[in-house]
Parts: sequence; C-alpha cells; structure tokens
Amino acid sequence: MGFLDLFSAASMPVLKVLIVTGLGSFLALDSINLLGPVTRKHVNELVFFVFNPSIVASNLAGTITYESLISLWFMPVNILLTFIIGSALGWVLILIAKPSQHLKGLVLGTCSAGNLGNLLLIIVPAVCKEKGTPFGDSDVCTVNGMAYASLSLAIGAVFIWSYVYNLVRVFSGDSENNQTESMNEDVTVPLLPSSESEPSGPAEGKMKVMFKAMKRRWGNFSNRVNLTAVFAPSTIGATFGFAIGTIAPIRNLLIGTEAPLRMIQDSASLVGEAAVPVMTLIVGGNLVKGLKGSAISIPLVLGIAAVRYIFLPLFGILVVKGALYFGLVTADPLYRFVLLLQFALPPAMSIGTITQLFGAGESDCSVIMLWTYGLASISLTLWSTFFMWLVA
Repeated sequence: MGFLDLFSAASMPVLKVLIVTGLGSFLALDSINLLGPVTRKHVNELVFFVFNPSIVASNLAGTITYESLISLWFMPVNILLTFIIGSALGWVLILIAKPSQHLKGLVLGTCSAGNLGNLLLIIVPAVCKEKGTPFGDSDVCTVNGMAYASLSLAIGAVFIWSYVYNLVRVFSGDSENNQTESMNEDVTVPLLPSSESEPSGPAEGKMKVMFKAMKRRWGNFSNRVNLTAVFAPSTIGATFGFAIGTIAPIRNLLIGTEAPLRMIQDSASLVGEAAVPVMTLIVGGNLVKGLKGSAISIPLVLGIAAVRYIFLPLFGILVVKGALYFGLVTADPLYRFVLLLQFALPPAMSIGTITQLFGAGESDCSVIMLWTYGLASISLTLWSTFFMWLVA
C-alpha cells in the first residue's frame, strides 16, 4: 500500500468537505443571503434537536452491542486526554502570547476542544469508500466508522458543554456576576418563615423554606454548569442508542430485517442522513463571519493552529501507541485511526455558540475558526495519510 494511494484516499474526503463548505460560505454571503444569520440559527437548531440525535441513536443502535461496547471503553478516556493535553498546551500558549483576560477562555477552549462529531461523521465514512485504505470492506468500514463517529459526537458534546462552556464563562467574568447574584439571593432569604407563610405551624413553615432554598441552590448550580446543554439531544440520542443496542429484547424489536418495529430504526436513519450535508453547509456559513476580522493577533491564531495541528497529533500518537502497547485498545485499524484523528481535528464549532452566549470574543472566535478551518484542509490530509500508514 503506497504513500500515493494513502494520500489519495485521505485527500478525497477533505476535498469533498471543502466543496460543500465552500458552497455554505457562498450561500451565506450578504449578496446571496440564502444561508444568512437567521436561517443558520434555525437550521442549526434543527440539526441540534433533530438530525444529530437521530444519526447518533440510529448508528449506535445498529452497531453497538454489549460486547462491542466493552471494547470501546478507551474512547472516552482518549477524548478526555485530548482536552487535558490541549488545555495544557493552551496554557503554555497563553503564557507566551499573553492575550487579554477575556480571550484566555477562548484560547483554552479552542486548543482543547476539537470538532469531535461533525467532521468525523463526514470524513470517516468518506475514507471508507475510497480504495487503497487499510480498513477492509467498505460497507463494514462505513457501518463501524459511523458508530465510532457517533460515539465521539456524544462524548464530545458532554465534555464541551461541561468544560469549555465553564472555561469561557469564568474568563468572561460571568462567574463573578453569578456569584454576586447568588450571594444577594442568599441574603434575602429569611432565616425563619414569616407569620404569613406558616399557617400550618412552625415545623411545616421551616420545611417549606428549606425546600425553596434547596430548589434555588439547585437552580443556581444548574445555571453554572449548564446541565441542559450537558444533556444535549445528541447525548440523549446516544443513551437510547446504547439501550437499544445492548438490551437484547429491545434490539430484537427494532434492529434487523425481521424486526417487527424496524420502521422506527429506518425512520431515524432516514432523518439522520440529512445531518452530514446540512452540518457541512452550516460550517461554511459560519466561517463567513471571520472575514470581517477582529482585534485578535495573527500570531495568537497561528499558535492555536500549531497546538491543534502539530503538537496535539504528536501527543495523540504517543497516547494511542501506548494504549495499544499495554493492550488497552483493540487492533482494529479503523478504531485506532479514529482515536488518532480525534487529536488532529480543528476546534469545535460549538465554541462560537458559547462565545455568543457570554458576548466575549465572538468576533475573535470567528477569525480563529476561519484560519484554523482553512489550514485544516492541509493538516487533515497529511495527518490522515500518516495515520492510515501508521495503523496499516
């Protein structure tokens, strides 16, 4: 299997992504405005609430069994390591580049969180269809690859919305406001119920106050860690997919050509098929915002690109090679390829949504995305070629 064969197999999927991304950018131009900000917002909600959970649930349900789930246990660990190592490298970049305070969370977020779902859902199946790859039969490769990508999407969503969300929140100064509001609320809580609020006696009145205090504190906690976003639709879809795939009676009802309720699985697959092209168009549309520029320095942007496209993949090779040496991962070439690719992806597009929530570094994030996704066309091709050679 020659280098040119591997390079061709790696470059074709990236070129396909570039073409569809370019179409999305073209449709988002002000002169065209078919994929303007309002349209992107509504389509993005459709992807978030309908397409993503459908594709995740259907792919996991059709391919994951109890036995295969055990063999995939290292993937959450691998994704966690991408965040830890990326954060460490991001902190080194902060010490060197010394960005302003509100950009520190953005730098750490873009260095640690890769596009663990959308791009893998696009690239992995496309690689499977190319000749000259070390992944065997294309149909089997596509089915397994979609399962790995779907699992990566679900796990990545949890880490992004529980870790990166709070990083950006803390450095944007929102945490201080939340703490102040929480303290003010605590001050206004009466230590003892008033005479109007305890018609049933002091004991019941005290219980009501304690219940209200617990409810308020839980609300403050959920706002801080964004529990609604942690349990995103894709994560819920993954939960259903795991349950269907690993529980034999449910699997027999839904999965297979003889399953009595197979139309439910087929319908979910049909809806989920729209996720990949629509997500790619949205990525292209979002990149147009970066053309307007910002005050962020180009060396800082290139530093983020260096972390994501040079240092993280090198650490990824050490991690996956070490895991294989100690018997923590299977010898499946496709599985190891996906684990390696998780270290070489551009920043997660959802970071842009997070900066919008806090109004901190939104234009800077657009510029970072524009540059990093532009460079990703080169880096992903080269790293994909090397990774395929490595796992062959």
